[in-house]
Amino acid sequence: MAQENDNLTAELIFTADLTPAEARRVQRLAKDGKLTSLYSGIYTGRLDSPADAIVQRNWLTIAGHILPGSIISFVSGRQGGPVQGVLHLTRGLRRHRIQLPGLTIEIYPGMEAQPDDAPYKALYLASEPRWLLENLVQGKGASSRVLPQADIEAYLEKVLVMRGEHKLNDLRNRCRPLADALGLPKSYERLSKLISALLGTHEGRLLRSKQALARAAGKPYDPERMVLFDALFAHLNSSVLPDIADPAPTGEAMETFAFFEAYFSNYIEGTTFEIEEAERIIFDRVIIPNRSEDSHDILGTFQVAIHPAWRANPPTTHDAFLTWLQQVNTEIMQARPDKLPGQWKLKGNQAGSTIFVHPDLVRGTLIEGFERIRALSHPLASALMAMFVVAETHPFADGNGRTARLIMNNYLSRNGLSRIMIPTVFREDYLLPLKALSNNFDPVPFLSAMIRAQRWSAAFDYTKPRDQVHAAMAACNAFQEDLRRYKLISPE
Repeated sequence: MAQENDNLTAELIFTADLTPAEARRVQRLAKDGKLTSLYSGIYTGRLDSPADAIVQRNWLTIAGHILPGSIISFVSGRQGGPVQGVLHLTRGLRRHRIQLPGLTIEIYPGMEAQPDDAPYKALYLASEPRWLLENLVQGKGASSRVLPQADIEAYLEKVLVMRGEHKLNDLRNRCRPLADALGLPKSYERLSKLISALLGTHEGRLLRSKQALARAAGKPYDPERMVLFDALFAHLNSSVLPDIADPAPTGEAMETFAFFEAYFSNYIEGTTFEIEEAERIIFDRVIIPNRSEDSHDILGTFQVAIHPAWRANPPTTHDAFLTWLQQVNTEIMQARPDKLPGQWKLKGNQAGSTIFVHPDLVRGTLIEGFERIRALSHPLASALMAMFVVAETHPFADGNGRTARLIMNNYLSRNGLSRIMIPTVFREDYLLPLKALSNNFDPVPFLSAMIRAQRWSAAFDYTKPRDQVHAAMAACNAFQEDLRRYKLISPE
């Protein structure tokens, strides 16, 4: 240790670990300004770094040196360390405070470490049952060291979703004897009532958080998606959006547009046909041999795109929104009974690194999403919000992308605006901004890509014969699959 402390740039120096002579030397160096005192018997040689920064990055070692055997408790127990510059510890019989540069240590009297508390260097980290009970303490001054009740409710609700009802009850059972040992019977009583309220076996009026109240009402939702939905909502609500008129609102023009919309929407999901095959399926009702399910997928998408009830009649209530999605998914996926058409998913699903909403949270998440959809004033904003809510929730076992794009176009058609196609060559320009929004909360590329796709979709004369429209789109590279060599270009 003496050799180590010859280095005046040592991050931490504890005089308790030194010989008396070494300790006196450290004190002299501190007096001469060559070391900095952090606390009684604790010094640093890092004069190039602020004292508070040194304490903050070494809080665990310092607290363990000063107060070995203490339990990281209350709000610190939940977070696993200091919260807003304060470390809450349980130790001994006396309430006191220690002030260091950049860190306040609050010490509360209480029981020593229990069997489930985890050793954490020279300290202990409160077990899950312990910090839950501690954070439900009430009384004078308690609010400064405990989580808001809404945060406790949100945590318990997540336990219920991720682990199941059995594990939530098991957690309650583990808390009962611990509450007796810690002398926290009132905390256990509060915890038990909160859990009962979440499970619907106790009055939900005890709950405070919106998420927990939704759970008690049978409409639990994914709170992390709400943050994501709000990021998109704010950007859409504050953007100046174009009004691009529908180039094919009726008649054969509408059918031609719907044909290409269905063709591209299925192609992007891997249901691929030659144009001639797709025309036979949609206009001649010919099922391609050995591809009955794929044929019905593209036909169902086309039928939704032209059906009056689904084409331009967006839902006005959240119940109607849920019903619309189920009906449309049924229409698209009717030939795939193994995918449970129109039924909310029973298993989790994901695409790449994106894990979609848990099955138990689908309805509530869609309902919360719908509130944001109908609060937007511009039709394009509502349309894109609707598409993203459905795509991000992924409420069905299959057909989610097609269902999402159809609800988007429903809002556009209702307001006389051009529906949006995603041509094959534009696939990555569509999916990568979606991923950026999902993973990075960045809505800017998504909005830009969708406006570009809408302008492109509206740029053709759909009153012309279908083969001429096809040729015009082909000249724009719309059907190209080599995304490195080809990019979507404007027909203009």
